[in-house]
Amino acid sequence: MKKILFYTFLGSMVMASGCEDYLDQVVDQRTQLTSVENVSELLATAYPKADYATFTEAMSDLALDKGPVSNAILDERNRNPYYFQDVQSKAQGSPDNYWNACYAAIAAANHALEAIEQAPDPAPYAAQRGEALVARAYAHFMLVTLFSKVYDPATAATDPGIPYVTEPEKVVLAQYERRTVAYVYEQIENDLTTGLPLLNNNAYRVPKYHFNTAAAHAFAARFYLFKRDYQKVVDHANQVFAGGNIEPNLRPWVSVYSNLTANEGLAIYTQASQNANLLLVETASLWARNYARYRYGMSTAVLNALFRSNNVTGARWVFPTYTQGDNHWLILKFREHFVRTDPNAEIGYPYTIFPLFTAEEVLFNRAEAYIQLNRTEDARADLNMYARNRIENYNASTHAITDAKLRSYYGTNNARQGLLAALLDFKAAEFVQEGMRWFDILRHGITVQHPTAEGQVLSLPPGDLRRVIQIPQEATLAGIQRNPR
Repeated sequence: MKKILFYTFLGSMVMASGCEDYLDQVVDQRTQLTSVENVSELLATAYPKADYATFTEAMSDLALDKGPVSNAILDERNRNPYYFQDVQSKAQGSPDNYWNACYAAIAAANHALEAIEQAPDPAPYAAQRGEALVARAYAHFMLVTLFSKVYDPATAATDPGIPYVTEPEKVVLAQYERRTVAYVYEQIENDLTTGLPLLNNNAYRVPKYHFNTAAAHAFAARFYLFKRDYQKVVDHANQVFAGGNIEPNLRPWVSVYSNLTANEGLAIYTQASQNANLLLVETASLWARNYARYRYGMSTAVLNALFRSNNVTGARWVFPTYTQGDNHWLILKFREHFVRTDPNAEIGYPYTIFPLFTAEEVLFNRAEAYIQLNRTEDARADLNMYARNRIENYNASTHAITDAKLRSYYGTNNARQGLLAALLDFKAAEFVQEGMRWFDILRHGITVQHPTAEGQVLSLPPGDLRRVIQIPQEATLAGIQRNPR
């Protein structure tokens, strides 16, 4: 990126660093990277400190126009994605903000790697090198997923990717090229497979905020699912927890979460103490404050489809639903953390903690890989495992997923097709209001239709150029071509 962009990224890092004291003390981290502790501190910033949920949730089929209801929040960062229009805002929750946050994270990882290479004895830095490589791979993966066409082995060698940056910027007018999606995936895989064996969970004071080994294997499972290397999805999913035993680590919605008060529910979902949370990130974001009341979001119609109707098991999910007014619904997931800059006034920055990888995603990714590998009974077992942890008074004799249920519910005699449809439905309910549905829409070529209160029906079919989010205008200063429209 051109230097002006690097300073934009650095500004994002400083703004999002509420808990990172050393970022408040120095601007140029490189002068301080003389110990393992210094490098570890820098790596705390090697994760995108921004949310994608604001725009990916609004683009998905889990959002509907609630109309001009009371208390609805009207915001370009929510409206434009719903209308499949480019977002001009660069504020928190915008695609530009997420782009900048990813490259800020990459810059931190690259500075850490440079410091390690220049250390008199790099050996004590092995875990930090592993974290830097995996974190760099993750930020690039998120960028190529959102700002390039989804990976397709038939076209990846020609589809434009995003700049894969592997060195700290040292010139004022640095120019970058996008290369191809295939090239970006090769670099991601190289960083991921090199870094993962170096990770050491004992290197972190709070492992859930770093790429611990479980989170790294979860990332690998997601990466290979996008790459369609399904056996590797299974291999990595089975290494997240000892013996591939995922079930004890799923969120206890039936036994615990569904019995909590609203305040308790908002607090627990993103706690590091929850086994399901594999990697957490704090983001400068208004999502926790606004996600229920955005005009384009989970309306009553979406709520009814997800939670008030029987799913393929013949039962309903246990998720408690809450309202913040007319047509404003939410699942208790996010609580705002407000960091005051003035202890004597209500001035400061709002933060939202997001789970980047969870046990539930690992389970779903393994199940989908089983489906693609034609291991339908293994996939069925994983989906039944999920269901018995989301249905109150689950009874295998009545709730287990059978071919007859798949045929009746989805209208298909093909067990693989039925199981895949069930899996995507399960994921939609599990990850609603987290922005995750958009990734399934991309991978499976799902058409999104958005009706508006004015009577329009907006459609986003597979192949539509608008499915690829626009690259920031400022990136052209670094020689980066924007996406066609």
